[in-house]
Amino acid sequence: QVQLVESGGGLVQAGGSLRLSCAASGGFFSNYAMGWFRQAPGKEREFVAAINWSGDSTYYADSVKGRFTIARDNAKKTVYLQMNNLKPEDTAVYYCAARGAPTIRTREYEYGYWGQGTQVTVSS
Repeated sequence: QVQLVESGGGLVQAGGSLRLSCAASGGFFSNYAMGWFRQAPGKEREFVAAINWSGDSTYYADSVKGRFTIARDNAKKTVYLQMNNLKPEDTAVYYCAARGAPTIRTREYEYGYWGQGTQVTVSS
């Protein structure tokens, strides 16, 4: 079993930055691809970014490409999401997720472990 705990959310003005962290315990973190998803009020949860087991391959949703960066530190069992140039439409609960496999995927059902989420609010 893998437990995931997100942190780093908060309130920020448009154009600002935040860095989310996701700390993992249990399981074999370095074997798992990791992803970030988000859910805005009244909307379905959507894919944001993913990183493979080693960190040398990443993939982003078009809406965040060039503004967000996903990274991981396997020694610390932590994955990060650096969010720059934030926009009001980035407001959502952000979830960290772990796959039981090393390669990147973008669909929710391909991730078996989820954190509780952290709120990001971007004011205009």
